[in-house]
Amino acid sequence: MSIFISTKNDDWFVFIWLSHLNLAQFRQTLANLIPFGIKNHRRKVETPLLPVIDTHAHLDELPDPDAAIREAKEASILAIIAVGQDISSNKKTLEIASRYPGFVFPAVGYHPWRITEESTDETLAQIDANLDGCVALGEVGLDYKAKVKKKIQKAIFHEILAIAQRHDKPVIVHCRYSHKTAYNMVKEAGLKKAVFHWYSGPLDLVSLIAADGYYMSATPALLYNPYHERAIASVPLSSLLLETDTPVQYQQLAARPVHVRLTLQEVARVKQIPAEQIAAQTTRNARECFGLQS
Repeated sequence: MSIFISTKNDDWFVFIWLSHLNLAQFRQTLANLIPFGIKNHRRKVETPLLPVIDTHAHLDELPDPDAAIREAKEASILAIIAVGQDISSNKKTLEIASRYPGFVFPAVGYHPWRITEESTDETLAQIDANLDGCVALGEVGLDYKAKVKKKIQKAIFHEILAIAQRHDKPVIVHCRYSHKTAYNMVKEAGLKKAVFHWYSGPLDLVSLIAADGYYMSATPALLYNPYHERAIASVPLSSLLLETDTPVQYQQLAARPVHVRLTLQEVARVKQIPAEQIAAQTTRNARECFGLQS
């Protein structure tokens, strides 16, 4: 399927090649386009099929991950980093990735929302046992709005960073309301590579993260979130990654990996840089960060 959307006198013209879409797919396509017409009716939107990488997707949470992966392949997505969150999620993520070698690359993790006293030892052991077959350790980190006490989160994150250091793997960091603490812990652990996922944190931290060779990622939330937009506007292109955080709901859009193109489009708008340049540089960044073959 190819899509071109343009504006003229504030009217929307949508051209969709439908030769292989069934009725359900057609309805889903229209549903995915509607929010951009409503929320961004004065914005020109184009979706050229530039090669890009979705560096953060929870494929295990999709009802049909195989369909989403096929859709991404057809849209010239180069690769997907599939991230885990707990024992069950990690197991499913590894299984999905095993079906798509060279396209879906797994990361195993322990999300701060999923922390329980009963599961911590087993989860960390699972991560340690499987990490050599993964491109990263994630999703992990700190969330100071979560129910789990900060002290417990920090203790577990410290253990996770030690595992990442031992295996020489990057970490994919969740750091809601905890950006500076998470950054300091990553730096103190001596990690060479890290991704501060969906970065919406302090602007004064951006230069420090970038100077240490770490990355920050952008999501489709750029469509409406001013904090995310301000942060990504200040991130050097050499430190930027694209992602979807599939299957997060962005207003009316239920994200899938193919929507990394919307992230690309919005980064181009925010940074006023051609999409071709952003696609090329963020792809290089992703390959460097995760050790992907070109």
